[in-house]
Amino acid sequence: MKENSLIYINNCRVQDLHGTNIEKLDWQMNAGEAWLVIGPNGGGKADFLRALAGEKQILPNDSTGDYSTQFKDSVEIVSLERAASLIQEERDLDESEYMDKIDEGRTGRRFICEVLGGPDSKHRHQPLPPIAERLETLPEVKLCGVEKILERGLKFMSTGEIRRTLLCRALLSGKKLLILSDPFAGLDAQSRSILLEFFATIVGKQKNSASNEPRTTIILGMERYHEIPDTITNVLEFAGGKVSFCGTKSEYEKVRAEREAEKAKSRAAEKNEFVSELKSIQSETAVLQKHTDGEKTLVQMNNVNVGWGEKRVLVDFNWEVLPNQHWLIRGPNGSGKTTLLELITGDNHQVFCNDVWLFGRKRGTGETIWDIKSQLGIVSYRWHVEYRMVGSTDLESVIISGFKDSIGLYEQKTDVEIAAARKWLKLGGFEGREHDSFNSLSYGEQRAILILRAAVKSPKILILDEPCHGLDENYRQKILDLIEAVAETGTTTLLHVTHDPSEALPCEQHILELHPNETPMYKVIEI
Repeated sequence: MKENSLIYINNCRVQDLHGTNIEKLDWQMNAGEAWLVIGPNGGGKADFLRALAGEKQILPNDSTGDYSTQFKDSVEIVSLERAASLIQEERDLDESEYMDKIDEGRTGRRFICEVLGGPDSKHRHQPLPPIAERLETLPEVKLCGVEKILERGLKFMSTGEIRRTLLCRALLSGKKLLILSDPFAGLDAQSRSILLEFFATIVGKQKNSASNEPRTTIILGMERYHEIPDTITNVLEFAGGKVSFCGTKSEYEKVRAEREAEKAKSRAAEKNEFVSELKSIQSETAVLQKHTDGEKTLVQMNNVNVGWGEKRVLVDFNWEVLPNQHWLIRGPNGSGKTTLLELITGDNHQVFCNDVWLFGRKRGTGETIWDIKSQLGIVSYRWHVEYRMVGSTDLESVIISGFKDSIGLYEQKTDVEIAAARKWLKLGGFEGREHDSFNSLSYGEQRAILILRAAVKSPKILILDEPCHGLDENYRQKILDLIEAVAETGTTTLLHVTHDPSEALPCEQHILELHPNETPMYKVIEI
């Protein structure tokens, strides 16, 4: 009943300025319950969570409709979208061109202090409040494991470090409802363990609270039913813009088991059909792919050292990548995985003061960035951020830009390119959506589009930095099948970063492990 609910929604809709996202919604959350919200990319889950956070409207459909919440404006959301927006904000505030050094931007300490009485981002040069000096002593800071990165600029943090910093800030914000959307994405094993322990502690207090007065309540949003905390009691699932399940966790697990059994029957046939279709598309679009004479060595790094200030990321690092040597790259958050890949993509300028060779040529000997990009396919968190800045680009143009090595499309499309783009969109499950804008998609759908974009030209190296971030189970399996099929063509070599062991592919027989603060700081494993 409404009187006993923390949140009560009856016969309502979710909408924003662009229209209605969810037409009919009935749901209530009572004291002592711990809810998981789940569902496929674009199915309505993200719209629902954003509505609870006040970013979209929840409105009655008629006179019988009703919406009430005891949390009101005391809601904080931690999501992949929020992390991406934060990096974009830091880039907008960058003042390096007016300074005689690189603008580090807001540090983790300053960002966290914004919810503790400190100045906001527009006044980031003003003094910090007294509590800033003792952040390291706060239990929330220790819980999130951010003590050692408080002095680091947000733009220099790894994906996992940014996520933990956002979580810490949310915990200290004093908000009564915390919405954690896919919080385990990009976190290493230790960070996931810490977060699970935190979740169990907070939810334990929720369950033991006899009062309906909200204290700190958590709603967990997940793309996949994976690493679900034992403390979850109820599940709300969305699909196709509607509620597809609402009930207890045990009931949901029975429904899931039945679905999985049915799906397993057709899994092999679907994969074979998908791979066959992919190879057909690659053959038909060969005219648009850029091929150059092969080199014996694709990447070679000799005694590479990279860092900033006193922070050393790569120390005396040596590595060689040969054609068709598919590499799995792993290591804890902040160990240098992304930095390593940015030396290859050219996004880290310290490549020019190191002995780094790409495609048989030493970096800094007259090659252009376009010479490098033309032979790479890239999927990464920061690349995703870049594309969100030109988010009005339609999906057809995003795919075609993969042939052009550009962010956005600035040339006239040809009929051949349009036909190729539409075949790739159909392969990825986006048939008929070629004119949808990139930013109209959910985060997971955006990531799937960027993976298709990276693969279209059969690049010599396909760089995959946590490619499955934000993908639901169906998209995740399809993308992993796509990546594996691309590797099997023999024209593309994979460099794959992931924290999830289940995402490692059979073809990845070479493993590079990074071990920060150890000598040597890396280990090569051959399977």
